[in-house]
Amino acid sequence: MAHQNRDQEYLGKLQDYFSQYRNLPSYAVIGNLLGMASKSAVSALVKRLTLAGYIEMTPDKRLAPTKRFFERELADFPVPAGLPAAANDAMSESLTIDEYLIPRPSSTVLVKVKGDSMIEAGIHDGDIAIVEKRHAASLGDKVIAIVDGEYTLKTLAKDKQGFLLQPENADYAPIRPQEGLEIYGVMVGLIRKYR
Repeated sequence: MAHQNRDQEYLGKLQDYFSQYRNLPSYAVIGNLLGMASKSAVSALVKRLTLAGYIEMTPDKRLAPTKRFFERELADFPVPAGLPAAANDAMSESLTIDEYLIPRPSSTVLVKVKGDSMIEAGIHDGDIAIVEKRHAASLGDKVIAIVDGEYTLKTLAKDKQGFLLQPENADYAPIRPQEGLEIYGVMVGLIRKYR
């Protein structure tokens, strides 16, 4: 029973191992990693994590992560960006980042942002735009467009002269296509790594 109480800690160590090596360790390495002297303790842990849906056994008898392995705890409280709220460590739900940000994996691409033309929309140099590849977009969408043969990330706009790409930085002028404008995809999310 004592080991069951530590399963979240053990799972965290296996998640860290997977993050570093892109696979799950053998039973012997799990024992060393988690400080378990007996193979039966490792087997019992693997069985519990399998029953909980975090790992599975592949046909060639290797351990593999399931989709649930990649879930992260979602705090039970929103964090106000204004006035502070009462502190509470409650975690009630979990979330898989891919599921949250990428509703259609087969048509989603990650695009690294270069430059500061969208900074007033909160899109910075070095961010990763999550883009759903599609040729249709609505006015106001942040789009990856091919304009006159070059890719750009801008806001889709329209005026009396037709469609244009609007930067979100007052230092940049709108882009009006000379030869053609094609929508490559619509930005559906954004990833920014701090540090």
